[in-house]
Amino acid sequence: MSKRDYYDILGVSRNAEQADIKSAYRKLAIKYHPDKNPDNKEAEDKFKEAAEAYEVLSNPEKRKRYDQFGHAGAQSNGGYGGGGMNMEDIFSQFGDIFGGGGSPFESFFGGGQSRGGRRAMRGSNLRIKVKLTLEEIAKGTEKKIKVNKQVICKTCDGTGAKDRSSFSTCKTCGGSGSVRRVTNTILGQMQTTSTCPTCNGEGTVITAKCSVCHGEGLERGEETISINIPAGVAEGMQLSMSGKGNAAPRGGIPGDLIILIEETPHESLKREGVNVVYDLHISFVDASLGASIEIPTIDGKAKIKIEPGTQAGKILRLKGKGVPEVNSYHRGDQLVYVNVWTPKAISSEERDILERLRNSANFKPQPGKNEKSFFDRIREYFE
Repeated sequence: MSKRDYYDILGVSRNAEQADIKSAYRKLAIKYHPDKNPDNKEAEDKFKEAAEAYEVLSNPEKRKRYDQFGHAGAQSNGGYGGGGMNMEDIFSQFGDIFGGGGSPFESFFGGGQSRGGRRAMRGSNLRIKVKLTLEEIAKGTEKKIKVNKQVICKTCDGTGAKDRSSFSTCKTCGGSGSVRRVTNTILGQMQTTSTCPTCNGEGTVITAKCSVCHGEGLERGEETISINIPAGVAEGMQLSMSGKGNAAPRGGIPGDLIILIEETPHESLKREGVNVVYDLHISFVDASLGASIEIPTIDGKAKIKIEPGTQAGKILRLKGKGVPEVNSYHRGDQLVYVNVWTPKAISSEERDILERLRNSANFKPQPGKNEKSFFDRIREYFE
């Protein structure tokens, strides 16, 4: 089943400002919020769908890739956009939409804590480079990459504590994870709530730290990650895998893995957008008499026919032998540029043959009759 357009989901135009996108998401989030629609699976799905769209369109870089390449440009974790997000991810990432709390009703009507009373920590993103051959780019591929990153400490299971008894209630917030401040203003007293600076919203503090991670809850580790590369990606394009970056301590949200695409130069083919270019060098004899010549393509070897009297600079087209567009069925062509090779050294017998041909009418250049300009050949190709 194809995914809906993110702009349609939020009900905004493709040139909408960030403020409009945020406002549209806020209205949908309030409408389909779980607190307002308990045990309503349809509402929950729409709530997640809106969060997925907002995750992409609120990020200028992700939005640019989505506008250019569609859902494939915002790929993450085998899906696209925020498809791998759960409810806690949404509340922790977009809580600011509701004024800092996990529920809009708590924020609007004076409720106290955000969902769970704590702010989930988030791991940092990782960036890696993946080199691809032209053949891999044309067909799409799966790469298994070993990534060295921060993982959950196995000794303390990410808690950062020596054992279960190594926790105590935070004295600053009394275990709530947040602190309230009352400020006197000309309009009266105003109350604000913020994350507890002592426990960072955890509600507890560690009294005895883990001997391996020293309270961080993390250690260095290696993970083998399978990356599905769609066909048609280009040099410099970035893909994102949600939750495959550095781990976060104490049950936090892992960061993302950003994959930067690098193209490995092909030994004989050159990519130009969705087209592939090949420089073919033929002899004067083959150009005059015609020939059947084998050339390389992305799909393997292919034979092409050189018509008798082929001129240097002629462009031959192999339809559908180029690179596909990302998220599209369209595939480019292979363009074969014909170059007539002139030998630098010839034998005396060959010289005699060429001397006899020099004065032949058929071997005298006739630009107005036999040749076309380079621009004429380019125009014919596109017509």
